[in-house]
Amino acid sequence: MKHAPDDLRAPDAQLDTRLGSRLAALRAERGWSLGELAERSGISRSTLSRAERAEISPTASMLNRLCAVYGRTMSQLLSEVESEPALLVRAAEQPVWEDRSAGFVRRSVSPPHAGLRAELVEGRLTEGADIEYDRPPVPGLEQHVWVLEGALDVTVQEVEHRLDAGDCLRMRVWGPTRFRCAGPGAVRYALAVVLP
Repeated sequence: MKHAPDDLRAPDAQLDTRLGSRLAALRAERGWSLGELAERSGISRSTLSRAERAEISPTASMLNRLCAVYGRTMSQLLSEVESEPALLVRAAEQPVWEDRSAGFVRRSVSPPHAGLRAELVEGRLTEGADIEYDRPPVPGLEQHVWVLEGALDVTVQEVEHRLDAGDCLRMRVWGPTRFRCAGPGAVRYALAVVLP
């Protein structure tokens, strides 16, 4: 299998279509109109409609807001559009999702399973990338951020933490967070996520 230069494979071309269908199904399961979902998420009806029809690829911030509304982590949502998670997930089979406009690539190293509370994610941010999440997908979510290469600025509870290669930050997320790569260069980090 051919790998991208940064050792992450290209995102699945059909992922946006499957993700859009799953987002539409989640909304339908709750009996919400696009307007109701827009009010709950703070995302415009037109943007929600375009994402459900896979006319646009959702951003990381948008998916985070939707996950908060639906009470899921991003990995849980993304795993719902993949096949049943296996016990062993080979590197070449790990789902990769990309928010190109934000300079963010996310690999689900250990896709979640309904009976498990923890998951492992690899994140990469390009130099200058700055992602703000206005709320956690699940209040009280525990996260461990371990920087593997580069440097990462993480803001949680209005306190900014500068993490260099090898540093690890443990946090419980109740409010907004921010992940920023000021550089020099890109950053690669592991994120362990544990449901409360």
